[in-house]
Amino acid sequence: MDCEPEELQFLGIIGIYREASKLIVSWRRLFSQISVSLIVPLSVLFLVHIHISYLLFSQIDRNEYALEHTAAGSPSQTRLLHRLSSEWSAFLLFKSIYLLSLLVFSLLSTAAVVYTVASAYTAKHDLLLSYRKVLSVVPKVWRRLALTFLFAFLFLVSYNIIAIFVLVLTILIAGENVIGIVIILFLSLAYLVGLVWISVVWHLASVVSVLEEAYGLAAMRRSKDLVKGKMRIAATVFLKMNLAFIGIELLFRRVVVVGEVSMSVRVVFATAMLGFMSVVVLFALVAQTVLYFVCKSYHHESIDKSALADHLEVYLGEYLPLKEKDVQMEQVNV
Repeated sequence: MDCEPEELQFLGIIGIYREASKLIVSWRRLFSQISVSLIVPLSVLFLVHIHISYLLFSQIDRNEYALEHTAAGSPSQTRLLHRLSSEWSAFLLFKSIYLLSLLVFSLLSTAAVVYTVASAYTAKHDLLLSYRKVLSVVPKVWRRLALTFLFAFLFLVSYNIIAIFVLVLTILIAGENVIGIVIILFLSLAYLVGLVWISVVWHLASVVSVLEEAYGLAAMRRSKDLVKGKMRIAATVFLKMNLAFIGIELLFRRVVVVGEVSMSVRVVFATAMLGFMSVVVLFALVAQTVLYFVCKSYHHESIDKSALADHLEVYLGEYLPLKEKDVQMEQVNV
């Protein structure tokens, strides 16, 4: 990083983007290798899932439409019911395999990029960091990330269950009058704000899980404390990255999946979307790691670069995460 630790706290959204861009350009060879081996397969998985899901669900939709116009108890109805059962089973199996594969590649990509950014932050020259070194570290980190993901996922599920319960209860009590609609709109806005907050804490907790002792619930708590005072910037970065993902998905679906264009155009456009998706994923992972250091600097938690480098080297042997006493934490008087 070009900025000194004490200067990172002053970075805004543009500053974080600029710092992330400089890191990617400075270490473009290593990030290219990580992208080809982990991020591109992750992007392929995401885009292929969109196309296959559309094909499977379109077939299910056609058979359900045919079932509605088939006489009850007829042989045709029996065949359609059997076919729908098989198609739904295939659809759910495909979704399960997709989500599991997506989780694995996401965790591996996060571990590789976070470790690389932290190493680049401490490295004196390019020879200190190699693709082989990064790959040897990733398997030792992803278990911690998986546990953090599990706690975040359970928290998110609980949050959505409570939100649905509150919404249904509000509709039953307030009804569909003007006051009820206003209350529902207010609750919906509050729900979205809460959802963004959870997502920001979740993503920052992933970085914490790699660079500190905390993981799982402890990483979520640590992330919650770190993001205080920087939530607006963190939320803006998160929302912009997700808008980019949504835009890619919509364009891919519109042109490649359902578009009435030639096969050559579809192939060219799909390739372009794959490249753009890979770039966005890489940039998002680097940016969230930079954001971690920005939050630490904002809370006046100094990072000893030599201690951080020593602990990152330990990853190559028996796994030993960064300890709080080593990487932080003198409170700097301002």
